[in-house]
Order: sequence, then C-alpha cells, then structure tokens
Amino acid sequence: MGGTLAVLVVTHVLNHLWAPMAGVPAAVVAGGLLPAVLFCAGGTWADAGLDPAALGRGARWAMVLIALVTVVYAAGMLVPLTRALFADDRYSELTGGQVALRVLLTVPLGTVLLEEVAFRGVLYGLVRRARGAVWATAVSSALFGLWHILPSLGLAAAKPALAPVFGDSALGVVTAVAATVVFTTGAGVLFCELRRRSGSLLAPMGLHWAVNALGYLAGFLLR
Repeated sequence: MGGTLAVLVVTHVLNHLWAPMAGVPAAVVAGGLLPAVLFCAGGTWADAGLDPAALGRGARWAMVLIALVTVVYAAGMLVPLTRALFADDRYSELTGGQVALRVLLTVPLGTVLLEEVAFRGVLYGLVRRARGAVWATAVSSALFGLWHILPSLGLAAAKPALAPVFGDSALGVVTAVAATVVFTTGAGVLFCELRRRSGSLLAPMGLHWAVNALGYLAGFLLR
C-alpha cells in the first residue's frame, strides 16, 4: 500500500501546489501506474474492480446512477430553495466550450479515473485481500476524505450559498474543510459499496462523474 500512497501524494501535490495545469496528464499517468502497484503485490483485475466478466453489470449500474443524478439535479435546478446551491464562483465565468471540456475531459480523466482507480480500485483491492471488505471500505473512504483537504480550502469563498454558513474567518475555513472531509468520507463509503455490490469499478465511476460533471453543467445553465 505504501507505493500506492506515494503515487497519490506526489500526484496530489503536483496537481494542487506545483503544476495545476498538468492535472489531467498527471492523473492519467498515475491512473496507469497504480494498477501496476496492485499487480506487483499479487493482485488481479478483479481486485481492481476491472474484472472483464463484471464490466457489463457495472456499466448498467453506471447508466442507472447517471440517470438518477440527472433527475435529482434537474429537480434541484427547478426548486428556488435548492437552485442557489449550484452557484460556484470558480466556474461562473466559464464559456460553453470550457464547460464541455470539463464535463468530457477534465472530470472523467483528471478526477474520476484517478480517484476511482486509486481509492475504489487499488487501495480497496489491496486492503480487502489482507483484511476484508469492511476494512477496505474504512481505509479507502478515510483516505478519500483526507484527499479533499487541499481542494476544499477555498470552498466557502467560492460557493455563495456556503458563505453565510462558514464565513470568511480562519475558523470558517477550518470548519468548511472538516465538513468536506466528513462528507467525502461518507461519499467514499457509498462508492465502495457500489463497487462491492456491482463487482465493477464502473458503477462508482458513473456516479462520481455524474455528480461532478453535471454539477458544472447545472451551474453553467443557472448563472
């Protein structure tokens, strides 16, 4: 597991501190290296959630989950009480082409591929081989929550709906980061359960892409 964590730390620091513009290429390279770490530890494609026999079932799960998120987001966009939650200053000035680039390239390759292969694929597979599914879910989800510390540092300032809740003080920033870690840890548990029940990494990949990518689209349409 040490090799997996080393790849993730280097990629995370590179993406968020050293060279943010290299995010997608770095994620693709890391996503290719991580299965090699699993295989070196004696793992298989099934351990990574990429068993060819389960891909069809995983794809069906993914399509259902994407449809569900689409319905929920559409409803949220129509209700005034929840519409403001989609506002985000980080992409309020994006053009249609830039949004399409994020939906079709940045999110699937720069976020979903890396995070799902890392957390629900390799890490989950390594820990499950050694300690079982419960430990695999706990370890993978906790690390997934911590993974979101750096991206959440400016969250309260970027989302107008959260500013009144957290404010702009140092305590507000810490609270927003802590809330993000708790939320993403819970999301990690859900993603792990989808991977376990479907037997395929495609199921959490579909939900992960829908939540992130359709969020960009919703924010763009409502600005």
